[in-house]
Amino acid sequence: MTTMTVSSKGQMVLPANIRKRLGLIAGTQMEIIEEADGVRLVVARPIKAANIAACAGMVTAPTKGKARSLSDFDPASMLQKKK
Repeated sequence: MTTMTVSSKGQMVLPANIRKRLGLIAGTQMEIIEEADGVRLVVARPIKAANIAACAGMVTAPTKGKARSLSDFDPASMLQKKK
């Protein structure tokens, strides 16, 4: 088991091997969760905001048959009886 010491300023230093294994660098945010038998540290990994324009073209459908238009999906035109 690895132990840490709390300094007079309330600071703790995680051992280097743990920081390296978890990918912790200076400025990494950690959540402190109080539990009945102590505390738990959880790395707060924020989800990066995505630019919606960067997602364009990520999903493409295979083309089969003739091209369809928006009117092909109009429910009112689907209800009309074909002559």
